[in-house]
Amino acid sequence: MELPLDYPTLRVIWWGLLGVLLIGFALTDGYDLGVATLLPFVAKTDAERRLVINTIGPMWEGHQVWLILGGGAIFAAWPYVYAVSFSGFYLAMFVVLSALILRPVGFKYRSKRESTAWRSSWDWALFIGGFVPALIFGVAVGNVLRGVPFDFDSMLRATYEGGLFGLLNPFALLVGLVSVAMLVMHGASWIVVKAEKGPVRDRAARFGSIAAMLTIGLFVIAGIWTATLLPGYTITTDVLLDGPSNPMRKAVSVEAGAWVNNFVRYPWMVLAPLMAVAGAFLAAVSLGKKRNAASLAGSAMSVFGVVATAGVSMFPFILPSSLNPDASLTVWDSSSSHGTLFFMLIMTVIFVPLILLYTGWVFKVLWGRVTSEQATSPGSY
Repeated sequence: MELPLDYPTLRVIWWGLLGVLLIGFALTDGYDLGVATLLPFVAKTDAERRLVINTIGPMWEGHQVWLILGGGAIFAAWPYVYAVSFSGFYLAMFVVLSALILRPVGFKYRSKRESTAWRSSWDWALFIGGFVPALIFGVAVGNVLRGVPFDFDSMLRATYEGGLFGLLNPFALLVGLVSVAMLVMHGASWIVVKAEKGPVRDRAARFGSIAAMLTIGLFVIAGIWTATLLPGYTITTDVLLDGPSNPMRKAVSVEAGAWVNNFVRYPWMVLAPLMAVAGAFLAAVSLGKKRNAASLAGSAMSVFGVVATAGVSMFPFILPSSLNPDASLTVWDSSSSHGTLFFMLIMTVIFVPLILLYTGWVFKVLWGRVTSEQATSPGSY
């Protein structure tokens, strides 16, 4: 059966959709992680901490849909990527999931007892549930940019030769710090928008301004490292854009600074890092002046730009291999079949707009500042 969209176009569409899902998760659950990371520092009393928790309490669960959709998209559209990454990063993912599990438990149990020690323990659990995923997600991106130690045998069975502590290399930790600073900035912007005027909002604005400037500094350092020292990957053979998915039918070279080639070849891609820096600067200035909408818009722009920069710099690579560069997974050789991508796209066109409409409706219903009276009333978090 002749399908309306050709195979190469569908592959690029699904590469873009994967980026959209990751950005959607970073924009929504990202500020949840940032708020949780800030919790012990912007709130000093029990009432203040309940105020902070209630800025995200009613809606954080809905944001998990982007994480689930992202994992599902990798499983269905990029099976090779799913097989290698979910196996190779298994221990790191276990750490992330363990930290994320602390969030629902912390939200539900924190205020069940009046004990100061009890509530303080859950506050730090919520901090771990915010900080650890923010760091590990960035570390994962840093390792993808460096290349992941995997290979395929003659039967296309994947082998991985890395370990949990091998992921904690200097460049990956730098990218992890970019992620933490970025999401703390985003979380602080959310608190400034949602919390009533008072000391919590003032502290969040101060921490957010610092985090925004750190985002710029760390992002620029990571960019210079990537452009000058970090090995990048380049396909050196002809690429069959509509061929069957087999990552072992190409040759790949590795050279320092290769990840910036796309910005030279496609100058419009420079918009991504410009958005990352300009958005963080806008957030820093707006947080200092308590301009609520501008600070949140700036932090959202920066989050979009940071995630997009990693994606466009690597195209067409999705998961490069440091063990055998020729085994690297790209847009052109690691996707599902033509028919699978097309029928999945139909489902996506139907259901993603519904998710966006529902998310928008929830934001509309729950919009408005959270007050201390609401945060400490019975039934609140």
